[in-house]
Amino acid sequence: MKFKILWVDDEIDLLKPHIIFLEKKDYTVHTATNGVDALEMIQNEHYDIVFLDENMTGLSGLETLLKIKEIKRNIPVIMITKSEEENLMEEAIGNQISGYLIKPVNPNQILLSLKQNLDHSRLVQETMSMNYQQEFRKISMELMDLRTAADWIKMYKKIIHWELSLENVSGDDLLQILINQKQEANSLFFKYIKNNYKELLQSDEVLFPQDLIRETVVPLLNDKPVLLLVLDNIRYDQFRVMETEINKVYRKEKEYDYFSILPTATQYARNAMFSGMTPLEMSRRYPKWWKNDLDEGGKNLYEEDFMNDLIARLRLDIKHKYYKIVQLKDGRKLVDEFHSLKDVNLLAIVVNFVDMISHAKTEMNLIKELTYDDKAYRSLTQSWFLNSPVKELINKAAEAGMHMILTTDHGTINVKNPTKIIGPRDISANLRYKTGKGLSYEEKNVYAVDRPEEIQLPPVAINAPYVFAKENYFFTYPNNYNHYVKYYKDTYQHGGISMEEMIVPCVRYSPKK
Repeated sequence: MKFKILWVDDEIDLLKPHIIFLEKKDYTVHTATNGVDALEMIQNEHYDIVFLDENMTGLSGLETLLKIKEIKRNIPVIMITKSEEENLMEEAIGNQISGYLIKPVNPNQILLSLKQNLDHSRLVQETMSMNYQQEFRKISMELMDLRTAADWIKMYKKIIHWELSLENVSGDDLLQILINQKQEANSLFFKYIKNNYKELLQSDEVLFPQDLIRETVVPLLNDKPVLLLVLDNIRYDQFRVMETEINKVYRKEKEYDYFSILPTATQYARNAMFSGMTPLEMSRRYPKWWKNDLDEGGKNLYEEDFMNDLIARLRLDIKHKYYKIVQLKDGRKLVDEFHSLKDVNLLAIVVNFVDMISHAKTEMNLIKELTYDDKAYRSLTQSWFLNSPVKELINKAAEAGMHMILTTDHGTINVKNPTKIIGPRDISANLRYKTGKGLSYEEKNVYAVDRPEEIQLPPVAINAPYVFAKENYFFTYPNNYNHYVKYYKDTYQHGGISMEEMIVPCVRYSPKK
């Protein structure tokens, strides 16, 4: 591609050697000696970039810059000046220049500015593609030798890094190779969980929701107040696209090795988080608060009660508050009232909005179109976060000097493959796990646990196993099979076994101020 440059300088004749140099490098260079002519040329022709002298007679460089941005806001402008005054540079940068060169400039400086602004995407894409092709072989070899939960967490984060890096700079072919590699990793991860989950629950190898408050929040309470922010249903890749904004006010201190529990569903994982107990322990100690899948009524109605009980059991003499944000108005109200929480030692906030997006996808065609794949789902999450009261709450917490633990209860996965299951009417409704009596299923596609107590789950009835779908599979019934496959395929679900659902963020922050 041949790029077209407009160079604006009232001493343009002195720059003839530079212009010849650029033309030999296959750039097309047009010139103007004043701002008025330059504006007319920009109005009538397409230019890829503008070199603009700051000190010109008539319209100054800064005045010309402002008018250029009025005509074509996105055209890159490199300001060239003799002055090194700080206020002049700040004003130019504030008016969205793409670079700044001090006279006298040399040809290599000019060429570097062009490559940074015009060839940047191509150079990044070529380098990124080459680096991933080398990393692809390395990842494939490492996948065969992952032994611990920490190994799997490290690998998943590496895959997410490459997915986020490649989706904006490479073609579909390379990204599809990565997606295939992630599917292979999920297949191996399922086998790892199936073979090791019982032992993992008994070990301290990885943090689970039932240990989260005790291990991450309590140690901070002697120092400063703590915000425990639980963004329901947030995957690690979604956290990564929100992280840039969080890092403006908070300093990341630690990422914990954190797994959600099975089933990767809110009633299990989030209740475990606030109670500090496994679902089996909750069902035995608090039968009035715990509800099994087949019980009627809300399954997460007692999170605040569970948290109050946990704080009492830990003998913590602290002032604490719990809030759940389900609708926009809830978040706005909490933002407005945040000043009244300055004396609180522990502020726990649960945000259900992203969970509402993912579940709504099966009900609303618009949401389904907006979140067709992981890239689109991340984009929607980022847009929501940037404009949500949650971002404002994080900023206010940082201003108040609060530490923050940001986490979730589980992630979610875009389901692609149906797997048949047969059972009576009174089995659980979730598409990624089932429990109940008399289940018949395709064994190769599930992790089945006949004795739920072995993985700290309460049985819903005698001889009622739990079965968890692997990878990106979802359960369907033989009756009206095609209708349900079409309805639920390419929707986001949770409850089963995948890296996206189980390997989720838990991050400790301290305020920058």
